[in-house]
Amino acid sequence: MNIHSFSFFLFLKKKNKIMSKIDKREEIIKTAMELIAEQGFHGTPMALLSEKAGVGAGTIYRYFENKDVLIKELYNEIDKKFKAFLMENYPHERPVRECFFYIGKCIIEYFINKPLDFRYTEQFHNSPYGIEFRRNKLINLTGEDYFCRILFEKGREQQVIKTIPLVIFFDLAFAPIIWAVRDHILGFVTLDEDLKMQIVSSCWDSVKM
Repeated sequence: MNIHSFSFFLFLKKKNKIMSKIDKREEIIKTAMELIAEQGFHGTPMALLSEKAGVGAGTIYRYFENKDVLIKELYNEIDKKFKAFLMENYPHERPVRECFFYIGKCIIEYFINKPLDFRYTEQFHNSPYGIEFRRNKLINLTGEDYFCRILFEKGREQQVIKTIPLVIFFDLAFAPIIWAVRDHILGFVTLDEDLKMQIVSSCWDSVKM
């Protein structure tokens, strides 16, 4: 084996090692989401996750310091993916109503096509983790430019959204959309294009001036 062949061999070996690490982390994430979505946080001990993911417990702790870190990281990954989807064609500088309808339709489209992501976020938001996350969003502890808050403040400033607290705006504007997505995933209703538009339109009617 000449020097060039040996160098290429080392390159492939290093690449395969990196890919193996990525694959293991992805398998842990996928398995954890499936277990937690089905059985909840308390019903998913790390030993069970290790068994189902086919990795040693030490491997899990190599990527995630503890279960709390894993739970939050899983949610953060879903949140990042959704935001990327939302912002891909976000109608910046367009009227508040148009932005509102865009957000509502994106919520529906993203989560009916990713039911596992939805089921995990449901578990997360209905837990102490979700309460902490929601509180931080509402009072902006993170300093993040949260698109829903920006929309709310812009709508209030332009007097196209009712004078209501931010938390009530969320409850009226987006909670019914989430409930409709849940019922679609459960098979109680089928959200066709007309029904999607009716749902988002009804939510807009709840918050507009």
